[in-house]
Amino acid sequence: MKKVDIFNLKGEKINDVKLNENIFGITPNDKVLYDAVILGRASLRQGTHSTKTRSEVRGGGRKPWRQKGTGHARQGSIRAVQWVGGGRFGTPVPRDYSKKMNRKERVLAIKSAYAHKAIDNEIMVLEDLVLQTPKTKDFIKVLDSLKITDKKILLVVKELDENVILATRNLSNIILVTPEEISVLDLVGADLLLATVDALKQIEEVLA
Repeated sequence: MKKVDIFNLKGEKINDVKLNENIFGITPNDKVLYDAVILGRASLRQGTHSTKTRSEVRGGGRKPWRQKGTGHARQGSIRAVQWVGGGRFGTPVPRDYSKKMNRKERVLAIKSAYAHKAIDNEIMVLEDLVLQTPKTKDFIKVLDSLKITDKKILLVVKELDENVILATRNLSNIILVTPEEISVLDLVGADLLLATVDALKQIEEVLA
């Protein structure tokens, strides 16, 4: 059973914790994980892109010149696709990008993402995260003490605290979530999963 060190806010190791084998110790299913990433990315697309075809562009009802005898190529409408101001062909139309995935596959996908984090040693656990002030510089000191300032971090806390929210919101490399908000995209996109002890327990309770 894999163990992970527990640190305090000063960057000192104070204990360790065993990770749940049913979550962090499984063999990752990369196919299901890939499908979940595609689903997550697709869900971010609005699908509202639209262009007008020649039937939707205003004008062009009259044939611009007679069929023969002018020396011009024959034309039926000034709103055909080859005309400036004409309709468009083969361009995007509104559509729904959403995909479906079974619940068991969703669970397997997020477990696989956690397992990859464990295999790659990209999990760090904090004893607790209590900030006395809402200042970003104070939270940066915590990152400095843990030597993770340059990493993209998925920060997981059991409950959102106002000081933590305010201290992290201006940091582009920090994603602050609670255990029930974690997505596969968040896990895959982060260099490090940084969770408090209570948040880790909640993750294991939900997925075990």
